[in-house]
Amino acid sequence: MYLDGPDATDALGRRLGALAEPGQVVALVGDLGAGKSALARGIARGLGLTERIPSPTFVIANTYTDGRIPFHHLDLYRLGDPEELEQLGLDELIAEGVSAVEWADLFPEILPDDHLELRVVQEGEGRRVEATPHGPRSRALWDGVA
Repeated sequence: MYLDGPDATDALGRRLGALAEPGQVVALVGDLGAGKSALARGIARGLGLTERIPSPTFVIANTYTDGRIPFHHLDLYRLGDPEELEQLGLDELIAEGVSAVEWADLFPEILPDDHLELRVVQEGEGRRVEATPHGPRSRALWDGVA
């Protein structure tokens, strides 16, 4: 799917957030500056969040509870060991809300079996998003959006 700019990226994220259910994980993969955080912010907006959603690069995980269901925004770029996520209670976070995981390809073993992988590639003025649904819930989510 080709997204011709920031508005299209936001719109895709909003559609994902609007359809997402508790327990869904969106694994965001791509180079620095590709648009992973922009997609995550769109998901948050689709869940009804209006506050500022910064990238959690230095804190690893931010949780927002003012939307229709909790939103967990994780960034694994600076994570040294997947055990750090266990200390955060990743399993509980995933079960109770929607999680957007940036740099998910660095620690794929932490992802649940059913997750939606979105590979974001900068392409000209826009970006290309390649979706790989892993599991029936993620397939249904992507089919509802695409």
